[in-house]
Formats: sequence, C-alpha cells, structure tokens
Amino acid sequence: MANIPLEIAIGDYDHVRDLVSGKIEVPGIDITHVELPAGEIFSRFTRERPWPVAELSLARYVALKSQDDPNLTGIPVFPSRFFRQHAIYTASARPIDDPADLKGKRIGIPVWVQTAIVWVRAWLMHDVGVALGDIHWVQAGINRPGHRAEILPKLPRGIDYTPAPGRTLVDMLRAGDIDALLCADPPLPFQRREPWIRRLLPDHCGVEQAYWNKAGIFPIMHTVAMRRDVVDQHPEIGPKLLRAFHQAKERSLTRALDGNCCRFPLPWGFVHAERMRTMFGDDFWPYGIEANRKSLEAFLEYCFEQGVCHRRLAVEELYPEEVWEVAK
Repeated sequence: MANIPLEIAIGDYDHVRDLVSGKIEVPGIDITHVELPAGEIFSRFTRERPWPVAELSLARYVALKSQDDPNLTGIPVFPSRFFRQHAIYTASARPIDDPADLKGKRIGIPVWVQTAIVWVRAWLMHDVGVALGDIHWVQAGINRPGHRAEILPKLPRGIDYTPAPGRTLVDMLRAGDIDALLCADPPLPFQRREPWIRRLLPDHCGVEQAYWNKAGIFPIMHTVAMRRDVVDQHPEIGPKLLRAFHQAKERSLTRALDGNCCRFPLPWGFVHAERMRTMFGDDFWPYGIEANRKSLEAFLEYCFEQGVCHRRLAVEELYPEEVWEVAK
C-alpha cells in the first residue's frame, strides 16, 4: 500500500525540524513541509484549510471548536509557548509604570481573538486586578492600518471595544490616542530601538518567573490542527504524528542540553537549558493532555470569560479520543 502524502504547514522550529526534514520517519506517511510565517498559516487555515495539518494559534483553535467547526480537530502538540507579561508597550514619556495604572486607560490590540492577548488580559484580571470592563479597548493593525478580525468574539456585556481600521496602534500610541498596546509581535519602532516606545515592564523576566512560581502555568501559544475529513479517512494519522512530534522534540531538548557543542548561537545556551530543566522538570516543553491540563483548563476558562469562546469548553473536547492514550 502506498504511503499517505501529507502536507504540514508549520514554522521552522528546532523541535519539529527532525520530523519535517524526514530524519524521523512516520510509518505509512510521506510528509511535505510547508514553511510560511505563522500569521499566514493561521489565516489561510482558518479561511481555506489548504493543508491537512497546520500550526494554529490556540485561541483560534479554541474559538472555532466552541463554534462546533465540523472540519477541525488536532493533536496536543504545542510548537510555541511564551510567557506574555512582556507584551505590553507604552510611550516612554507616559506616566504608566505599573500594570495597575492601566485601569481606566485606552489600550490597543490587533484583534480580540489572539492567544497572547488572552493570556495578558487574564493576568491583568486575575493577578493585577484590572477587569475587562476597566479598559477602553481599541482594535487596529499594529504597524499597518486595515487589519480585520477573521474570528469574531462573543464579547461579554459592558465591554468598551472600538475598531479603528483607518489607523495603526503605533501611530495612536505615538499621538497619545491610546495609553498602551498589547501585541504578540513587538511593534516595529520597538524592534528598531526607537527611544519613544518602551515595554511597560522592563524586568518582565522576573514578573514572568513569579507568575510561573505562583500559577504553575507555562502558557501555550500554538497547537497542531488537522482537517477532520482527512482524519476520518485516515484515523491513524493523529497518533502517528503525535508520537513523531514527541520524538523530534526529545531530540531538540537533548541538543539544547548539550554541554560539549554549542548547538544554538547563544552564549551559555546549555546553561540556560539546564536552568529550565531545574525550573520546569526534565521535560520542560511537554506535549500531551495531562501534562498540560492545568494550562489548558485555565486557558479555556479565560477564553470563555473573555468572549473568545462562544460556549464553555472542556479539555476533553479539544482533541479526539484516538490520541488520548498516545498522549499519556
């Protein structure tokens, strides 16, 4: 029997490279790697489903699942994880030095349904004490105008949310029309080190580690989505891919911990990896359901209270039964 040809659209992560390059063989499956920017993969998979398997933002995945999308399933593989307290930017001259200062302010976001923003809003709500209704939310493109949401939220009552399609968040922040902005991608002026813009939290690493110490959550950003029609035709794909992604990730962690050769262009990279193993445990980038249950349950609750979900979801609804045992 011929192998199943399978396109996988996913970023060039070290922890997936051995799989998509063919170094790890998946029995009965021939993989073709489609490498595109994450935002383009998310957008095209949301609108068109051109590939059977694709990396997808967790917020999009959860939002679509809550709307009972008939052609969407996935596996509990998480290519990207990030603490996101660093994702708040303000003008250097603005007298905002504490997250609590954001109460009553105008904050810009590129879209409501974005994983990084869900995590930041949840942190502001539950750790800082700034409720959703305490903010005047403004939606616009970060660096270019005209950005539109592809997944519409079900906003809670009392939320002040204003689209501004003709402007950019960067221009509004510079002009003083918003007080801060939240975004996963650092704004271009910040990347260029322009002095007028800064992170709200200069010591964000300390804040993010304190969040881990308190909550025990390493926030998940992306998951691996699959077309349901392909999985229905070939139910073995999900379990096989989950095993292969796990193997690729284990090889990557071994490289990160290599104290003999510098596998990544980072001074003291292996020392940092050893610190992460001490902080998070031997598998400091876990896949599967149970190893990530706390993070997933928290995220689903945050999505529901923020209107990203159209209904409350349980963790068991996210991934099909055929991968549960493999995930263990």
